[in-house]
Amino acid sequence: MTATHAVGIGSVKPNADWAYERAPMIIYWELTNACGLACRHCRATAMPDPAPGELTTSQAIAVLDDMLGFAAEGEALPHVVMTGGDPLKRPDLAELVAAATARGLGVSLAPAVTPLLTREKIFWMKEIGVQAISLSLDGSNAAYHDGVRMVPGTFDATIEALDIAADAGLSVQVNTLVTDTTAADLPAVYELLSRHTLMQWSLFFLISIGRGSELTELSPGEAERWLLWAQRTGREAPFRIKTTEAMHYRRLLGSALLRAGKSWGEVEQHPMSRAFGIRDGNGIVFISHQGDVSPSGFLPVTVGNVKDTSLVELYRDTELMRSLRDPDQFKGRCGVCEYRKWCGGSRARAYAWTGDPLEADPLCPYQPRTTVPAQ
Repeated sequence: MTATHAVGIGSVKPNADWAYERAPMIIYWELTNACGLACRHCRATAMPDPAPGELTTSQAIAVLDDMLGFAAEGEALPHVVMTGGDPLKRPDLAELVAAATARGLGVSLAPAVTPLLTREKIFWMKEIGVQAISLSLDGSNAAYHDGVRMVPGTFDATIEALDIAADAGLSVQVNTLVTDTTAADLPAVYELLSRHTLMQWSLFFLISIGRGSELTELSPGEAERWLLWAQRTGREAPFRIKTTEAMHYRRLLGSALLRAGKSWGEVEQHPMSRAFGIRDGNGIVFISHQGDVSPSGFLPVTVGNVKDTSLVELYRDTELMRSLRDPDQFKGRCGVCEYRKWCGGSRARAYAWTGDPLEADPLCPYQPRTTVPAQ
C-alpha cells in the first residue's frame, strides 16, 4: 500500500489564505485498491487485483468536474493526490492526470514500488504533468523496510526510484512509518535520506486500522520524544520534516517560537504554519476506489458517495465534516487545549481508540492550560 497522506502541502498556499470550510486543501483519491505489495500496515487492505465497483473513467472525470465547484473565480482549487493501492494499476491513469491538469487541478501520485515503477514510468509522470510523487521508506536497510513491505527487493528499488525521480526533476516526499518497533531506526533513515534528493520527509505515526491493527503504536511519552527529535533535526535538515497523524508536532513547533518571543499572530505567519489546522476532515478529504467519501483514509466513516452526491456538498455540509472543522466541539484535553486550532489532534486516532472522532487524541501527552490565551 502507498501511504494515504502521500504528498505534503509544500506546493500549495499556506492555510492563512485558505478557508477549510470552503474547500479541502488536499483531496486524497484512492483510484484503486489493487497493489503488488502486501504491506503490514496497509490501511486499504490492498489486493493483487481491483475490487468490483471501482469508479469508471467517465465517473472519475465527472468527479474532477465536480471538484471545480470548490472554487469561485479567483479562488484556489484543491490539490489532488492520486493514491491506492497502486495508481499505476489504473490503465486510464494518464487520461485522469491529463483531465485534472486541464481543469487546473494540481496532481501528485503515490505509486507503489513494484516492477511497474520503472525509470521510463517516472520520467513519464513528469512529462504528463504530475507535480510530485511520494515513496515509502520504512527502514534504513532492506531487513527493516522489506520486513514491512513483505516483498524482497523493495528497499533497493525504493532508493533507486528516489534517485531516478531526482534525475527527472520530479519532487519527492518520502513517507516513513513510525511504530514501537521502527522508531529507533529513524536517525539511520534520516542519515540515509540526507545523501539523496527529496522535498519532504513525512513521519507517519501509525493508526491501528486495516492491517495496521497488527502493529503497535508508540506510547505518548515515546511519541513526544521522537517529535522533539524531529523538531531538532528539522532545523538543519536539507529537506522539510513533517508528520502524518501526529498533529501535536505543530504544538511543539509553535510553542518553540512562542518561547523565542514570537506572538501568536507572528507564529501564524511563519512559513511552517502552512500545515497548521489541516487534519482529517479539515482541509483534507478522501475518496475511496468505489467513490465513498470520508474525512481521511485513516478515519473510515463514510459521509456519502460521489456516484450520487456532489463531493463539494459532502465536504461542506455533512454533519461529521462540519463538526471536525470546529475545534470547540472536541472533547477532553483537545477541547480545551490552547493549541487546538493549530493542532486539533488526530481525529482518526481518536476514532480508532474510542469510536468517537471528536474525543481527545490519545497519543498526545500534553496537559493544556485551563484557559485559552487571546489570539
